[in-house]
Amino acid sequence: MPSNPERRRVLADAGLRVLAAAGARGLTHRAVDAEAGVPAGTASNYFRSRDALLGALGERILERFAPDETVVAALATREPGRELFVDYLRYIVERTTRQPDLTRALIELRLEAARRPGLATILGDTLRRGYHDDVAFHATTGLPGGRFEIALLHYALDGLLLDMLTTPIDPDIPPDDAVTAFATRLIT
Repeated sequence: MPSNPERRRVLADAGLRVLAAAGARGLTHRAVDAEAGVPAGTASNYFRSRDALLGALGERILERFAPDETVVAALATREPGRELFVDYLRYIVERTTRQPDLTRALIELRLEAARRPGLATILGDTLRRGYHDDVAFHATTGLPGGRFEIALLHYALDGLLLDMLTTPIDPDIPPDDAVTAFATRLIT
């Protein structure tokens, strides 16, 4: 594989845009080349197989969704309680909806991982790292609840994100109201 990390990131970002717009069936090396504006064959030089391409997209999502350490540090200085928990959830939703195509690409990758064991391993590791970061934040800030409650939180937020970025079940429910309800119900 050629060793140009910047080119690799550009290609992975183009792949994420293709995946978000065209789904897994539309994700091809040729489509990534076109989206990135590079010569035909460039993506296949960096990602020899479809699995390699999908794996690189899974890794790139983790990089792009990484929380801003200064925001997390500021949240961590606050008094534990419902308001801190609500604000932490708001930050997760803001981070994951700031670039809706990135979250759509993640949803597509998760669906594709259900069909590809190799991708499931890579993507599962990526998702678990984010989950463990949330468990650690919860523990270090003194918020009530533990691993199970954080898992429930992720299940709830994943459903909210799916609803926000696709066809909503009830478009009259503001996402912030749902976030506040999640926090209130999970820490009582």
